[in-house]
Formats: sequence, structure tokens, C-alpha cells
Amino acid sequence: MNSSHKTMLHSWGVAIMTMLLALVLAACASQPAATEPETTEPEAAAVEPVEVRVASLKGPTSIGLASFMGNVDSLELTNTYTFTIATAADEILPSVIQGETDIALVPANVAAVLYNKTEGGVSVIDINTLGVLNIVTGDESIQQFSDLAGKTVYMTGKGATPEYAMNYLLGKAGIADQVTLEFKSEPTEVVQAISADTTAVGLLPQPFATAACIKNEALKAVIDLTDVWAATVDDGSQFLTGVTVVRNDFLAEHPEAVAEFVAQQSASVDAANADPAAVAPLVVQAGIIDAEGVAAKAIPGCHLVCITGEDMKTALSGYLQTLFDSDPTSVGGKLPADDFYWLG
Repeated sequence: MNSSHKTMLHSWGVAIMTMLLALVLAACASQPAATEPETTEPEAAAVEPVEVRVASLKGPTSIGLASFMGNVDSLELTNTYTFTIATAADEILPSVIQGETDIALVPANVAAVLYNKTEGGVSVIDINTLGVLNIVTGDESIQQFSDLAGKTVYMTGKGATPEYAMNYLLGKAGIADQVTLEFKSEPTEVVQAISADTTAVGLLPQPFATAACIKNEALKAVIDLTDVWAATVDDGSQFLTGVTVVRNDFLAEHPEAVAEFVAQQSASVDAANADPAAVAPLVVQAGIIDAEGVAAKAIPGCHLVCITGEDMKTALSGYLQTLFDSDPTSVGGKLPADDFYWLG
């Protein structure tokens, strides 16, 4: 075989091998690609609905719940809610301690007392109301807090948070020794005193401050202690009235229910602040305030909020420190530890 024949055979061989290789590659390409076996994540167990038992006090600390309470049957909720309005904190504390109430709206210092009584058995989940105390008078010379120098102020709350807060602010203003505090047993007695003499000065909580001004047009709520505190104190604390607490056993078992409650509470507060007149009938319906007109006018002065997280901790811890410095028993003998504050 000459060299030309060898070359020809070699060329045919290469061509045949190329064709065979192409056929093999095409066959491989037509096969479906191997896939890893599919794995499916186990579905999370559905959260079972739970009954949430809520207790609050007649007065400003419950106003922020009025829309929630009044519309609870029409809201899209995972859980069911029962609401109880009490006339005094002493009615709520035993029910929380005994596990009959899951969430409670109580005065800020009472929350600290409850924490200490239960040895850390409750957590605060939000601030629901800032300060509700107002200087009410017909004396037009009183326009700012320092104008109280030389005056007698009629008020309630001797040996309690109103007295401690007032003394604290008077001290900050440098006029503590120039103001006389005269205590009455009930807000209605303060109203009587300043109504009989409109040049007298009273310190009244909402809604009594608003009601007094509606009844006697010579009276005006001229100073809001919440604003005075904010302008005076620079530690981030705020002048507070009410907070919301939860039993830690309930929180551990039903965190989703607690989160749902806070979300609905926040929306309810927003509704009240956005349209007090629309929410006022619900406030009366719940037995929180007796008259719609008073409720509608009082709501803006009640400082309804839903403050959570670190802002809550800063505002509340500073306020409790002020009370503790005035009287340790006002917060249960000692300040709550960090686990008192549920940060979500």
C-alpha cells in the first residue's frame, strides 16, 4: 500500500471517529440531567388560637384600648379577647398574680411593684399613656411652670406618684421652697376649690381637668406636666401614667398572641388620637368616661401612646428611678432588673 492509500485510510478513520464521538455527545445531551432528590421543609405547626384576658383601669390608661374593645368582633384576629375595666389597681393585681389575667394596663409604678411581688413574673410590653396632670386655674398670670412661685397648689396624691413628680419638677425649677402643696382626697374636691375661687390653682388629672374647664369657662388648663418634664429632664425619661404588662408564663407560651395584642393596641391608640370625636362614644360605651363631650376634648390631653422596645425602656426606667429616689416603696422597694423590659 502506497503512502497515498495510507493517508486516505487515515483520513477516513479520523472522520468516522469524529462522527461516532458526535453521536455519543448528542445521545448524552438528550438524556435528562441528574437532579438531587427534592427535600421539603416540614410545615410549621399552625398556631392555635388562645383567649387573651385583658384588664385595665377606668380612666386615661384604658382610652387607648377603646377602639380595639369596641370593634373587636369585626377585626381579623387570630385570638379571642375578653376585656375587664376595673376601678382600682388593687382589683387587677391579684388577678394577674393568680393567673386570671394575662395582660394588664396599670400605673407605671404599680407595674414595678407587681414585678417585685411576683419575683420577676411579669414584663412590661409598652407604655400606653404619658402624663395626664395639668395645672388648672383662672389666674391669667400663670403661663409657665415657674409662675407657680408664691402660689398654693391644690392637688391629690399625697404620698404617691403625683406628689413625687410635682416635687421633682419644682426642685428642677428651683422653686420647691416657694410653692405650697395642699392635698385633697379626691379630684372633685380640687375642682370645687378652684371653681369657688378661680384665682386658685389646682393640679388635676384628665379627664377632670377638661371637665372642670367645660363646666367653668373661667378655668383653663394652662400647664401640662408632661411638657414640663420633657423640657426639664435630659436623660431620655418621660413623665408617665400607664404601662402594659404581661404574665411571663403567658408570654412564653403565646408570644404571637402578645405581638397581636400590641399591634391592635397601637392601631387603637392611633384611631383615638386621629379622631377623638369618633372614638369618644366607644370610650363611654366601655365605661371609661361618662360623657362623650368630655371624652372627645380630654383625649388630646391624655397623651395616648404605644411606646415599645428601647424607647420604652429608656423612658420608663428613668421615670421609675425618679420615683425610687423619692420613695423606694413606690416601686416595690427596688428597681426592676433588665428582664422587666420586653423588647420584642
